[in-house]
Amino acid sequence: MSSPGAALIALLALGALCASPAGARDEPRRGTSVHGAIAYHPESGSVGWATDRKSSREAKVEALRQCGHEKCEVMASVSRGCAALARSTKKHAVQNGVTRQEAESKALRRCGDQCEIAAWTCTR
Repeated sequence: MSSPGAALIALLALGALCASPAGARDEPRRGTSVHGAIAYHPESGSVGWATDRKSSREAKVEALRQCGHEKCEVMASVSRGCAALARSTKKHAVQNGVTRQEAESKALRRCGDQCEIAAWTCTR
């Protein structure tokens, strides 16, 4: 006959195996990363972006495809962070940040007066 203490330990061990940490599903697995990109063509004002792509190349290709102009260029590439493009009729600026707000604030500050956010992307 086994002791009540041994049964309790076995039950707790089984529960630990079945339960997962609360945030485990919300975080990317180690060794995996997702990518984002922003493409822009200043003369036409065309903009494209991609978020949560499997590779940097895939993100850039998607951003260029969305941009839609043959002379669009990738202005930002990001993994595990954010990027934002601010523009006015005369200039543009792209900045990265840990959060969308940080990236947008930095881009607007660098671009100057009369600028507005044209695109942003954040990855996990």
